[in-house]
Amino acid sequence: MRTWVRSQLRRTYERLLEREISGVPTHVAVIQDGNRRYADANGDETTDGHRQGAKTTENLLFWCDDLGIEELTLYAFSTENFNRPEEEREALFDLICEKLTEFADADRIHENEVRIRAIGQLDMLPPRVQETINYAHERTKDYDRLRLNIALAYGGRAELLEASRDVARAVQAGSLSPEDITVETLEERIYDGPARDVDLIIRTGGDERTSNFLPWHANGNEAAVFFCTPYWPEFSKIDFLRSIRTYEAREASWRRTRAQRAVALVKSFGGTELDEAKRIITRFRDHLPSGELEGVEADDLRETQVE
Repeated sequence: MRTWVRSQLRRTYERLLEREISGVPTHVAVIQDGNRRYADANGDETTDGHRQGAKTTENLLFWCDDLGIEELTLYAFSTENFNRPEEEREALFDLICEKLTEFADADRIHENEVRIRAIGQLDMLPPRVQETINYAHERTKDYDRLRLNIALAYGGRAELLEASRDVARAVQAGSLSPEDITVETLEERIYDGPARDVDLIIRTGGDERTSNFLPWHANGNEAAVFFCTPYWPEFSKIDFLRSIRTYEAREASWRRTRAQRAVALVKSFGGTELDEAKRIITRFRDHLPSGELEGVEADDLRETQVE
């Protein structure tokens, strides 16, 4: 009876959180930490922790789809993970192959048009893992409703370093001029194709660090970060909804800060040269504290059209 009551309370709280959410991030990135510690805490083998974590991964994918999130990136295997004991490492590779194949063949993946790809130094992975990656990619490459990126043999610094080297090689070969190097030039090389900026990073397991995960797409976008204590196999939908609430608070703070800076500019200088500042105020004025617009002429704002 107590279990049933707790289940009903959790479901009620989930619905409450869902109703409170007014917007969702476009791209969520997750550091799935705590599989081994979860296994230790439950007296299980390490592989059991990873297998339980894989179930959470599957749940998360469909939570994202239900909420309309467009891109999900999972930190599944870092370059540092190659230092783990061989037995554990090989078991993890077997699990990755198993789950990638299941995902690639799952009806729901195809019904919901999920595109699967791997990012990282994939040539470091065993041939069987590379073959499975190619299989999953080929099965889903024509979809684009929800992108699932799985970071394998991944390191953020290595990612940026290799992209920079690729640009340098192109310049040396004469196929690219230094003056033509843009943000898009690097982005195309980082993932071998474009990716959306990361809006929210989630890390489970209690550690409060981002481990150099997606430095270009997350740090450059000043992504919101949600740290939580549950180990990855324990991560629940309630935890996920709380993380989105953190993202919403971060977005509201960003809008308010931009609007306040624009108000300060208009108050200090005024004049038609500050049309951009006026547009920002008009766009985000609802996020400003009461009284913040004192000293700003209403006519100034009415003149400016919101983009």
